[in-house]
Amino acid sequence: MYPVELTTPMAKELTDFGFVSLKTSDEVIERLENQEGTALLVVNSICGCAAGNARPGVKMSLTSEKKPDNLYTVFAGVDKEATSKAREFLLPYPPSSPSVALFKDGKLVHMVERHHIEGNNANQISAHLQKVYDHFCG
Repeated sequence: MYPVELTTPMAKELTDFGFVSLKTSDEVIERLENQEGTALLVVNSICGCAAGNARPGVKMSLTSEKKPDNLYTVFAGVDKEATSKAREFLLPYPPSSPSVALFKDGKLVHMVERHHIEGNNANQISAHLQKVYDHFCG
């Protein structure tokens, strides 16, 4: 587990922007299973190289006209129970943090793994996600 004083500001980057932080496996199940509409799930991470661009990129992507109906996050290495359960919903993709997943009507329809995030700046991440929203979000 990471020190809370280190991770809190990183978590707040998303929760202050409207993401619901899921802390338990029950919360993950309740929010992702059989859900109608679209939901974005960010597996947040302390990793500065990728997460430092992922969080701002995700936030910028949400300024487009089409965007997910619901915004959720779990924090890898902090919300262990919730992250473990969320990763079950992300199969067949291997554990990856940070990562961004889009669900539509309870089904995973797009996954952005850490290796897709690394080497890209926030603008590139945002542009990619906006294309995904244009395709899947109403």
